[in-house]
Amino acid sequence: MSNTFVELSNSFASAAEKAGKSTVLINARHRMPASGVAISNDLVITADHVIEHEDDIVVILPDGTELKARLAGRDPGSDLAVLRLEKASATPAEKAAEAKVGQIVLALGRPSTDGIEASLGIISAISGPVRTQRGLLDSYYRTDTTPYPGFSGGPLVDAEGNILGINTSGFGRGVSVTIPVKIAWQIAEELAQNGSIKRGYIGIRSQPVELTANAQTALKRIQHTGLLVVGLEPDSPAEAGGILVGDILVGINNSPISDHDVLFSALSGSIVGKNVPMEVLRGGQPQNINVTIGERPSESGQDHEHNHHGHKHGQR
Repeated sequence: MSNTFVELSNSFASAAEKAGKSTVLINARHRMPASGVAISNDLVITADHVIEHEDDIVVILPDGTELKARLAGRDPGSDLAVLRLEKASATPAEKAAEAKVGQIVLALGRPSTDGIEASLGIISAISGPVRTQRGLLDSYYRTDTTPYPGFSGGPLVDAEGNILGINTSGFGRGVSVTIPVKIAWQIAEELAQNGSIKRGYIGIRSQPVELTANAQTALKRIQHTGLLVVGLEPDSPAEAGGILVGDILVGINNSPISDHDVLFSALSGSIVGKNVPMEVLRGGQPQNINVTIGERPSESGQDHEHNHHGHKHGQR
């Protein structure tokens, strides 16, 4: 007669062993090593905040092999970084399908040469987008696994040992979250190719406003809020494109824009440099205005916010 608990235990032990083959130790900061995950034979993804020095980075593979690595790219906004190994000898991880709330998972880390460490839990929430102290996450998982020291940069894995995401406690207040594997791998690919993540800039100051029933009728869709343009940066993309103070921004590139976080997400990645339609309400009537999206300089993932007469304005 089979023992379900023994089978479950063996299943997760096998999952930890499988994912552990792709989970590496990273020495790139003082005091505490961190973890990382091989995404190819020569590339490792980890948490950006654990890379305190870019010189003399050492990656230790599961078999104890020590390799020098260089920083291929980093993105403080998502707290992700990619390292390129001096020798292509890592074992790439296998990606899992999308996670589900209530799913039993393991958080793994390799904070020492003693071997892999694990913490069992469930996915308690799937949320996003959310603003952080370092930027904005389009999506994240919250789990009740224990984020032991050195676990940042390590994987969250399913019962089959496939990677669900990258764990990090780098967003402040000691809270550990998981960046979904689909997002993490997309960011890693861009970091490996370009060294950084492009984030868009249009140069408006805005505040959320409710849309009237007449405005929604004019838009021919249900959309309860938009962004009232209360200021324009001189020589900004928005000014050059013809956006006016008093316009209500309700869409970009055929996607509705309801608040600052949605706008922030819409201005990320491949949209930078493209001429895209921005939908505004002007005098209660919708108009499409083409704007060439600029690139926000350096740590621009941080949005600048100002308070004016009790209203919160987001500069984008």
